[in-house]
Amino acid sequence: MSTRRDFLKTVSLATGGVALGGVDLMASNAKKKKVVSTPTPEKVKIAYIGIGNRGEQIINDFAKTGMVEVVALCDVDMGAPHTQKTIAKYPNAKQYRDFRKMFDEIGNEFEAVAVAVPDFAHFPICMLAVSEGKHVYVEKPMCRTFYEEELLMEAAKKHPNVVTQVGNQGHSEANYFQFKAWKDAGIIKDVTAVTAHMNNSRRWHPWDTTEEPYASYKIKYPPAHALPKDMDWDTWLGTAAYHDYSPDYHLGQWRCWYDFGMGALGDWGAHLLDTVHEFLELGLPYEVTLTHAKGHNDYYFPYSSTILFRFPARKDMPPVDVTWYDGIDNLPPIPAGYGVQGLDPNIPVTNQGAIKTKLNPGKIIYSKELTFKGGSHGSPLTIIPAEKAKEMADKLPEVPKSPSNHFQNFLLACMGKEKTRSPFEINGVLSQVFSLGVIAQRLNTQLFFDARTKQFTNNNFANSLLVGTPPRKGWEEFYKL
Repeated sequence: MSTRRDFLKTVSLATGGVALGGVDLMASNAKKKKVVSTPTPEKVKIAYIGIGNRGEQIINDFAKTGMVEVVALCDVDMGAPHTQKTIAKYPNAKQYRDFRKMFDEIGNEFEAVAVAVPDFAHFPICMLAVSEGKHVYVEKPMCRTFYEEELLMEAAKKHPNVVTQVGNQGHSEANYFQFKAWKDAGIIKDVTAVTAHMNNSRRWHPWDTTEEPYASYKIKYPPAHALPKDMDWDTWLGTAAYHDYSPDYHLGQWRCWYDFGMGALGDWGAHLLDTVHEFLELGLPYEVTLTHAKGHNDYYFPYSSTILFRFPARKDMPPVDVTWYDGIDNLPPIPAGYGVQGLDPNIPVTNQGAIKTKLNPGKIIYSKELTFKGGSHGSPLTIIPAEKAKEMADKLPEVPKSPSNHFQNFLLACMGKEKTRSPFEINGVLSQVFSLGVIAQRLNTQLFFDARTKQFTNNNFANSLLVGTPPRKGWEEFYKL
């Protein structure tokens, strides 16, 4: 049986950090077809992996562009009600439950994949796609572990002709262009602190080992349930450690478990901190500290938590403290003149219910001279208080309109007409920040991180979590160097 020590040796975690020399992940699979059909100037031949719930939503968004030809549909739950609408919409598309079989059999028939599966399953699909020369659109967060994100960024560099895009859709909307324009004009400057908050009750399931009926089980994971008809549970688990099937893992509930998801931070961080991270050039933090946790345990995310990320000075920019708040009873301090922050109307509906909270998801940006507030996704920033915004009105630069939404941007990039705004090399580092935050959540501690060696300097066990548990037998190939 593979042990963590064996796995760490396999992935070459040197004392100087993660060794990433030459990612040729699928060299052993050279027999696979790598011929890609010649793209047409108007359509991108695409395969969808994950076609229910959020997958259905992004499939519909791609359809609206008029720029896709749907070649294949892949989902481990092809017989379920939540996948049937997509199957009915594309009756001529080839159907698969296992993405590996799809690549093996028809890999020469599509140019791109769109991936909407649980966080932990992003890595093997994306790594296979990149290594096979397929363009990749994947929902956020990019991956679940720091090491997986490192591997994917390295693979993308090795395959520069592959187009990648991570699904933080606001990166193609108003806030993206406004933030850049305001920073270039010197309106956003000398930022010293940022507060980001997601205070909805998105707990995703009622599992609690301290309450009945769960306390009676005297176990930390849910008991086994009968597998739904036609469900390919083995492929759903992918690289993750084995768990018996339970509805407390499936259909969005995986987000709560450290083994499968990245909690509220991974789910919403990319919609709140993407422009802050990119345009302030934050990179990786030197300190990550869990300062508050309600219901902390070793298995699932806390009911609420506060995480402090400390970033060093960069170029001529001062150090920045970014503080993350989640949980309905864990609201951040609100500055005078904040007013009300509305919800971005483009936030997609989920099967986890509507957002109901005292404070809508958003961020507060503190600079030496100005304070800004903003919502999630593409919501633009405003200067607060209103009196200051009025005073600054004639100093604000014109903000360019977005030439394409996030889905159009990806497809146009596949055609060589644009560059993606959230490629792996940009989003990967942001996703790594979230992975570091999850480690601090899991260990309930303060961690110091060396961005040069990509190692924690005060906690060896935390360093093992940069890689995570070894993949299950049969899934090791996706991590081979």
